[in-house]
Amino acid sequence: MRLAGILMPIFSLPSNYGIGTFGKEAYRFIDFLKEAGQSYWQILPLSPTSYGDSPYQSFSAYAGNPYFIDLELLCQDGYLDSKEFTEIDWGRPDKVDYALLYQKRFAVLRRAYSRFMENPPDDFSGFVRKNSFWLEDYSLFMALKNANDGRSWDNWQDSLRYRDELAIAEAKKLYSDDMDFFKVLQYLFEKQWFALKDYANQNGIKIIGDIPIYVAYDSADVWCEPKQFELDKKLLPKSVAGCPPDDFSKTGQLWGNPLYNWKEMKKSSSPYEWWCRRIKYTLSLYDVIRIDHFRGFESYYSIPFGDKDATGGKWRNGPGIEFFSYLKKKFGELPIIAEDLGFMTDEVKEMLDASGFPGMKVLEFAFDSSSDSEYLPHNCHKNCVVYTGTHDNDTVIGWSKLLSDEDINFAKDYMRTGSNESLNWSMIKTAYSTAADTVIIPMQDFCGMGSEARINIPSTLGDNWVWRIEAGCINSWLAGIIKEITATYRRLPKIKK
Repeated sequence: MRLAGILMPIFSLPSNYGIGTFGKEAYRFIDFLKEAGQSYWQILPLSPTSYGDSPYQSFSAYAGNPYFIDLELLCQDGYLDSKEFTEIDWGRPDKVDYALLYQKRFAVLRRAYSRFMENPPDDFSGFVRKNSFWLEDYSLFMALKNANDGRSWDNWQDSLRYRDELAIAEAKKLYSDDMDFFKVLQYLFEKQWFALKDYANQNGIKIIGDIPIYVAYDSADVWCEPKQFELDKKLLPKSVAGCPPDDFSKTGQLWGNPLYNWKEMKKSSSPYEWWCRRIKYTLSLYDVIRIDHFRGFESYYSIPFGDKDATGGKWRNGPGIEFFSYLKKKFGELPIIAEDLGFMTDEVKEMLDASGFPGMKVLEFAFDSSSDSEYLPHNCHKNCVVYTGTHDNDTVIGWSKLLSDEDINFAKDYMRTGSNESLNWSMIKTAYSTAADTVIIPMQDFCGMGSEARINIPSTLGDNWVWRIEAGCINSWLAGIIKEITATYRRLPKIKK
């Protein structure tokens, strides 16, 4: 079935309180998707942000971002008074100010927590039990971070760093209130998220969520299960993740995430148990999972810990197709999109083909006038997902301004861009016209925005993950145009009778 969707991060939604949330604007966006004849809403990871404000560097592979908890909904539930958040200056409406949120949001959430604990809902204890496999450790981890002024766990006192049983037991007693605070935040997050997801599903919209291949070193995941990662006796990484130098970066990309100890993961009493837990939980959050950096399961780039850039790294073998075959035996057919961009070797292509997962085609990578790129629309086959660009790319308008005259002329000739047509609409129509089962377009490209609306520039810090859309951009006029294009290229969902 030919279908389409829109890429739009939660944090980029409009709101009066500094960041997009699970509140009324999220419901309004679902209404917009339905009106536009779309079938998918693709979002970025829902994880709490840490270093660099990136959702791909999180304190937990399981926890949800407390900033997405909608304050107006908390007010409706009786946990807040409107004056406790409406009279606060939350910063500019067009950009997320994470430092400001950190300073002000948690104080508001603490008030909601105090009222929540006066009469906790009947299902709260059940939520805690159901999620105890990660929630207990995460809440202690966050409580200890607060107690240690936000320092990374490798800078805590040794008894806590190495998780001495007596020290952990004592910490749970000492910081029980703080732990409860973080448990309540996760309860509120889950309650609001699943209400929103249910609304989307009821309106024929499926959620595509993102699962980062790696976790942050400063996370509850690494602190609690260090044997799953390549760490030395001092629990420091032996090597870290990244990408080698290429045409876009002469020194490569140094992500800094600890690498998995794949041998340890495989030989455990239940093979790949750590990943099975993570996949099972993620399947409960989303309808479709996009696995970031899929090629890292075939081979991954290993950079010695302490290196200043990625030039000294080397490729090492990952678990390969055996890993995904095991997951399929465990869970059945998996609704996965493989992010297979960059460094596509024959081995990676073989693993992708064997998995049966659709890969990704990004049209911004296609228009090199000197070559026959695999991303050109005529090379996009049925079992793939076509994008104009992703969160790591510039918008189509911004991208076009950086092209050479030869490349931009080639792109316009290929797409038969008319003199009165904007390049973003030309590329959107081209994406829709491909043979691919699924097309996902970033919301910025539908709005014809420039580089000011770019979400992330890889390997840079500052001014990433901050873009927010104006409420007026989400309107019926635009929905009507999108629906017309969606119908033209036979991507409207079939309405069940």
